[in-house]
Amino acid sequence: MAGEIRVVPFRPLDLRGVARRMRRADRDEVWKASGMTPVEALSYSLRKSSAAWTVSIDGRAEAIFGVGAISILAGVGAPWLLGTDTIERHAAGFLRGSVEWRDQLLRHYPILRNLVDVDNRVSLRWLRWLGFSIFDPISLRGHEFRPFELRSSDV
Repeated sequence: MAGEIRVVPFRPLDLRGVARRMRRADRDEVWKASGMTPVEALSYSLRKSSAAWTVSIDGRAEAIFGVGAISILAGVGAPWLLGTDTIERHAAGFLRGSVEWRDQLLRHYPILRNLVDVDNRVSLRWLRWLGFSIFDPISLRGHEFRPFELRSSDV
């Protein structure tokens, strides 16, 4: 099923819609990592981000993603993406576009690093597909997360 996928600078009006329809794996991940609701997690991530975008499919916001500084001096950023189930239904187009988005994030920060819930299988598969290295699990707030990293020199 093909849909028109567009990426635009983040629009505040998209936050509540994506939060309300956020896919279960993303809701679970933000709860495990922070104890936040989808609205709180998106709001927090956006406040901490140096850049953020909205992914729309057929004119409807279906994901929000961005990157925030871990270390400006070392050029390390924390990428994140929270989305709805519609992303999975449009996987082929989303995957094609995500390579360009990955490269755009690497222009902001030559090293990208964050954590992903060990149970978030779709996200783990996507990160591997994008070329991220996935590391052994660590514990955070009593839950297991896998650190992931990508360097601009790796792509």
